[in-house]
Amino acid sequence: MSIFKRMSTIFKAKANSALDKAEDPRETLDYSYQKQLELLQKVRRGVADVATSRKRVELQASQLQSQSAKLQEQAQKALSMGREDLAREALTRKSGLQGQIDDLTTQHAQLQGEEEKLTLASQRLQAKVESFRTRKETIKATYTAAEAQTRINEAFSGISEEMSDVGLAVQRAEDKTQQMQARAGAIDELLASGALDDASGTVKDNITLELDRMSSGSDVENELAAMKAQLSGGSAPKEISGEAPGAAQQSAQTAQQPVQQPATQPVTEPVRPQDGDVR
Repeated sequence: MSIFKRMSTIFKAKANSALDKAEDPRETLDYSYQKQLELLQKVRRGVADVATSRKRVELQASQLQSQSAKLQEQAQKALSMGREDLAREALTRKSGLQGQIDDLTTQHAQLQGEEEKLTLASQRLQAKVESFRTRKETIKATYTAAEAQTRINEAFSGISEEMSDVGLAVQRAEDKTQQMQARAGAIDELLASGALDDASGTVKDNITLELDRMSSGSDVENELAAMKAQLSGGSAPKEISGEAPGAAQQSAQTAQQPVQQPATQPVTEPVRPQDGDVR
């Protein structure tokens, strides 16, 4: 198969598919019914034309018969007056008219037969058109009901074009909502980790972040040392947040060494003045 034949076949297939999608059976039935009505009208006009021709033949035959009867009378009258020559001429003319009358009679019979055939065909075609009209209306009503039922089923199942558009819109809205939620969570995590600037606009570089972590670690060490000192009965060490790194390490080591308890001495409790005493 050549390339041109293949292209022609593909084009015909595409055109047939497009026409099949665009074709509405109801419109096709109405068009067919209209064509049948036009055909019936043509048949009726044919019957009328044949009947008109038959009538004209009848009129012509009637006129010729009248002329033939008149020539017959003239021939008899001429013969009674002794004019045999005139009588012969009249009879000769009558004979010619009789041939024409015979031809018109034959044509009249043919036209009458054609008229009867066309009349019968017109009646049959009219009955067929009426039957087709009834069937057409039934098919159109059935097709309309089936189309409505199909649309309802498609709407319920969600496969119709309108419902598909609605479903896609809902799906896009859900996707955008999930994307925005994920973006908001990611931004919160980045802000918490310090990878992004906070709302106040303060820029924190790596050194600042490291210092913040060291300060947080120093606070933890101070709190831990204070808890150890309380457990060992000593006083809490001073905070090392403002000290040098070496002093902070020395304070931590001092806090870790065991605290020597001083000699126990009697504690003299101060005398509290009574309500009436004067200091």
